[in-house]
Amino acid sequence: MNPLNPTNPTNLTDPTNDSFSTKLVVLDMAGTTVADGGLVERAFSAAAERLGVEPGSADHAAKLDYVRATMGESKISVFRHLFGDEAKARQANAAFEEAYGGLVDAGHIAPVPGARETIEQLRSDGRRVVLTTGFARVTQDAILDALGWQGLVELTLCPADAGGRGRPYPDMVLAALLRTGAADGVREIAVAGDTSYDMLSGVRSGAGIVAGVLTGAHDREQLLAHGATHVIGSVAELPGLLAGPPAREGR
Repeated sequence: MNPLNPTNPTNLTDPTNDSFSTKLVVLDMAGTTVADGGLVERAFSAAAERLGVEPGSADHAAKLDYVRATMGESKISVFRHLFGDEAKARQANAAFEEAYGGLVDAGHIAPVPGARETIEQLRSDGRRVVLTTGFARVTQDAILDALGWQGLVELTLCPADAGGRGRPYPDMVLAALLRTGAADGVREIAVAGDTSYDMLSGVRSGAGIVAGVLTGAHDREQLLAHGATHVIGSVAELPGLLAGPPAREGR
């Protein structure tokens, strides 16, 4: 018998129990709800060149491979790994944010098809929606402004809003829960993203559904290997998944 509700024998502590309704949906931005057409790589190349990394060099190629592998991670964390000392990391991050913001202002981003409608449907279904990113707040706001998405959801989060740690840590997902109070427990959260780090963040938060989407950086195998409970073609399929989620996909 469930000690929290003796009339309901559902075991709320069983991590394999899928009987929870999803009340909070935490969505990634670039690659998941926002199609940026490879702007991360373009902005990284501009930032790296400013720090003396020669385009086309082996050093540039190695650093770009790392950027691709860690898509979804807080960008300042990526630059700390690539450039070592804090001053260079901050310089690179500032250059990256400036370059990315310029590309956004030039109109090089668009919503993933059906993304806005998906968010509106999720809210209409009574679910709370939070948008998260590995970018700094200034870049996140530039994207929201460019798309006309300011006010589309009640809360948007970047790593600094959750204590400074971005993905693959669970901090932004848990901050979304704490700030909205939308769910009674972590199993009532669904996380959706396009990268391995999105999946890890969702798994580490304890979210009941961790959905990988195939519109961004990583493929089905990578998403499943890092904990996706489901893989869908795009975020537009998410309302249907939450309405009656199928059995978990095999690893």
